[in-house]
Amino acid sequence: MTAPVFVVDHLDTGGGEYVLDGPEGRHAVSVKRLQPGEEVVLTDGAGRYAVCRVIAAEGKDRLVVQPASVAEEPEPTPRITVVQALPKGDRGELAVETMTEVGVDAIVPWQAARCITQWRGDRGLKALAKWRATAREAGKQSRRVRFPEVADAASTKQVAALLAKADFAAVLHSDFERGSAPLATAELPAEGEIVLVVGPEGGVAKDELALFEEAGARPYVLGPTVLRTSTAGTAATALLLGRTGRWS
Repeated sequence: MTAPVFVVDHLDTGGGEYVLDGPEGRHAVSVKRLQPGEEVVLTDGAGRYAVCRVIAAEGKDRLVVQPASVAEEPEPTPRITVVQALPKGDRGELAVETMTEVGVDAIVPWQAARCITQWRGDRGLKALAKWRATAREAGKQSRRVRFPEVADAASTKQVAALLAKADFAAVLHSDFERGSAPLATAELPAEGEIVLVVGPEGGVAKDELALFEEAGARPYVLGPTVLRTSTAGTAATALLLGRTGRWS
């Protein structure tokens, strides 16, 4: 088992002992029940991290550790961003959780035309906060030190602008009127930015697809079966990670 990961706001150990307290310290001491001599990883979630040896557990929420020098994980390439249409219920958090575990680099919530879920006002802010908290916890669970960025909710025009800047832009889409190429055979860049759009349960609307194609994106399919919107992004990310060599 790899060392558990804990998040700190500022990773500046100064070469001496470091006290992990607050909610992270409580989880380490009272839930994980870490003992002197065990290893933990402290990270800022943005790539900087330190492998530490536990010195002592104090009370219910203070873990004293001895860090090694701070290191930084390089940014992965090609970078993979998934534009995720808003699913119903808690399937949004499920999509974020599994995409994070797999290794996605950024997630952009998208208010597609056929989305039943609407992010408006306080409800939208709370939903976005849940997505970001889910990415953080899933990043820790999967032992990542660089967590995915969860952007503000994007409009269709904003998604199109994102696709226009990508080195490879794809929309998971299939219907009887157009041929969609298999994502498994697409020519992928060795570096740069890959942006993948995952539509809602009702599919990507024709005007949305036309705008995305105008921006340079092509329609692709994963296979002969139809995946739910909360599953498709995870499956596609895994495929891309394998094909680009990031899983090699």
